[in-house]
Amino acid sequence: MSVENHKIAYLKRTLRTIFGLFLFACGSYCVIRANVGLGPWEAFHMGVSYHIPLSYGDISVLTAFVIMIFVYFLKEPIGIGTVLNTIMIGKFVDLLLYLDILPQMQTFISGVGLLLVGQFIVAMGSYFYISNGLGCGPRDSLMTALSKRLPKAPIGVIRGIIEGSAVVVGFLLGAKIGLGTIISMFGISFIIQLVFGFLKFDVKKVRHENAVESFRKMKKEDRKSVV
Repeated sequence: MSVENHKIAYLKRTLRTIFGLFLFACGSYCVIRANVGLGPWEAFHMGVSYHIPLSYGDISVLTAFVIMIFVYFLKEPIGIGTVLNTIMIGKFVDLLLYLDILPQMQTFISGVGLLLVGQFIVAMGSYFYISNGLGCGPRDSLMTALSKRLPKAPIGVIRGIIEGSAVVVGFLLGAKIGLGTIISMFGISFIIQLVFGFLKFDVKKVRHENAVESFRKMKKEDRKSVV
């Protein structure tokens, strides 16, 4: 592959990753607007924001950095996609909240409908950026790391345990927990397993590049072009 084509390929992978992150943020925004109880991570971030003078997005970024450190010790690669995920999802959600595109749902039925749509969008966003191999986001890296250590456990069960832990902490910090939270906690596990299964996507088979590896590959191609 020529240097130019190599760089174009990396650019396409990066743009695909950013697109996936934006989809993920859109899904999270839908869950917030559903107004039937915050989703697991939404509850965690909101709960923390009640005690720290930071925006929802800033709490999301801070949480992602803390999880990223933990994931590093689990020997999951910290890639370009991991860093982009850490920063972008929270800020994308802040932007969507600021633009106030969707009205807050006023009935339980419409709220559950929007919540499920949001979870489907989250699952699709996860597929787009995880399948790129540029590094999972911190939360998904944690899911992937645990799935490798528990190979017999379905990916949905592992995701459910992680989401459940986030709900408990969010509730203890004062976040709004409702029936929609329970639906969200179990629904995201089922929907991710359903979407990944339909797309025949196995997160355990994706080899992720860490950021150093990606930059080395690009520099290697540059050196080849000079020679």
